[in-house]
Amino acid sequence: MQRKLNVIVLMGGPSSEHDISLKTGEKVAETLDKDKYNVKPVTITREGKWLLPETGITLIGEESENGPPRSASPVQRISRDEVDVAFVALHGPYGEDGKVQALLEMMDIPYTGSGVCASALAMDKVRCKELVAYHGILVAHHVIVEERDWTADHDHVLACVREEVGFPCVVKPIEQGSSVGMSIPKNEEDLREFLPAALSYEGRAMIEEFVAGRELTCSVLGGFPGEEPFALPVTEIIPVTSEFFDYEAKYTPGASREITPADLDPETTELMQKTAVDVHKIIGAGSMSRTDVILSDKGIHFLEMNTIPGMTETSLLPQAAAAAGISFPELLDRLIQVALATHEERRTKNPV
Repeated sequence: MQRKLNVIVLMGGPSSEHDISLKTGEKVAETLDKDKYNVKPVTITREGKWLLPETGITLIGEESENGPPRSASPVQRISRDEVDVAFVALHGPYGEDGKVQALLEMMDIPYTGSGVCASALAMDKVRCKELVAYHGILVAHHVIVEERDWTADHDHVLACVREEVGFPCVVKPIEQGSSVGMSIPKNEEDLREFLPAALSYEGRAMIEEFVAGRELTCSVLGGFPGEEPFALPVTEIIPVTSEFFDYEAKYTPGASREITPADLDPETTELMQKTAVDVHKIIGAGSMSRTDVILSDKGIHFLEMNTIPGMTETSLLPQAAAAAGISFPELLDRLIQVALATHEERRTKNPV
């Protein structure tokens, strides 16, 4: 009988998406097949402490609930637990931007999702957009605003936005997910009000031209080594209580309608799926991704790509998988198996 794999599920983390990550991680840990996996949830606190909630043992030498401080580093402690694979359920900075992926690679532990470079690229909205645009995919025009420039001369920044982008516009922090800090100012007065919140995250923000149209998203599953990635059915997102798919619309039940498969003609569906696969390959994503776009009368405009989409049963990627006949447990199995195969290929080509 084949032994069960030891899986750690990493969740939480020191980012604005801590709570959403906990929901993803808890659902993943609950759903993983216990006949195949020994599942160990690992919560990373907002302060960066690695915890084993069921025992109270910490992973970075902080004092545990049941005993004195421990000196083990995360590398020592996780290695001692003979981890076979890490399921990364972290969203946003630290968990989705390549940092924890680099740590796991140094520890020689297979992990789900994308590699270090692809994770970092996808998390940076500006560099991701520039690379996608280089390959001929439509993107909205944008300007970058630095906090120091806004502090020094509000009027100059407002004039630049008015001339380069116009109103309404879309304001986004550059390295946040879940629409954190995002807004749609309709005029200069709105921009004065909303911009400081976006600047508070990394000290810079992206201000995009507003593109009117239908909001679509398409998830992609990466192949095993040597296989091509493939697109899942397209989803249309229709916010009900907000004017765009903001944090509330994403995570409040009933705040948006998500239609999978989207009501599109076959040609548009095919183009949307091709665009999502192209973006996945351009960025070099791994076992999964989700590409968000606006479909306007001029075509498909790329917005951003997520390398670790939400993974509760009602999240967009699992919804799309279900529409393709892939159950949630089967989806999680696939992500783990691709992680193991990818890690083995990496070790073969780059022996430790």
